[in-house]
Amino acid sequence: MPLVIRVEKADPPGHTDALETAARAVLSFLSDERVTAPEGEWAAAVAAWEDARIRKVVRRARGAEWRKASELPGLTTTGKAAEVRVFPPIPLDGWPKELSKLQVSGTELTDDTPPAPADPVTPVLWLNPELEMSTGKSMAQVGHAAQLAWWALDASARAAWKADGFPLAVRPAAPAAWAELTTSGLPLVRDAGFTEIAPGSCTVVADHPALRRQQR
Repeated sequence: MPLVIRVEKADPPGHTDALETAARAVLSFLSDERVTAPEGEWAAAVAAWEDARIRKVVRRARGAEWRKASELPGLTTTGKAAEVRVFPPIPLDGWPKELSKLQVSGTELTDDTPPAPADPVTPVLWLNPELEMSTGKSMAQVGHAAQLAWWALDASARAAWKADGFPLAVRPAAPAAWAELTTSGLPLVRDAGFTEIAPGSCTVVADHPALRRQQR
């Protein structure tokens, strides 16, 4: 699944904003009627992709590159400043030139100030505090975590989350809490190891209040 983030030289988005927008973008795409309806425009492509490994590839664009990418079928989600467009899944060797020529490596953004603590009632995607990942890699990982949370929720919780606009936060976990999170039964992302980190690395835990209630 291609994800493209808009990164203009003069005014790039913040790191946390990019991650949170990427996660919301994946959720917005997966819940779109073009995916969920049996005869939806993107339903068959998503179903085939979900039967395999749910790989996501993040690239960056600016200026004319972003405008051309935005003309392709897909769904754009806007955060505080970040813009992320999700496209229907397609094999890497079949990507249109507007996407294949975009840069995939080195997408590294920063936060001007540390993000505030997450609201206790807000779903949180907890990052492994022991791993160093680029912004692009982290965007793909939180996208996976959001998708795993979506799959794990029951229908009423999904509907409520969507109706609220998919509120969520992305934060590094406290080192002392990470081990407990990974054994909590909450959705856990294990990376395939294609880029940056070792295969099997635990990268993100999706902590949604509704999932904790479902565990009781």
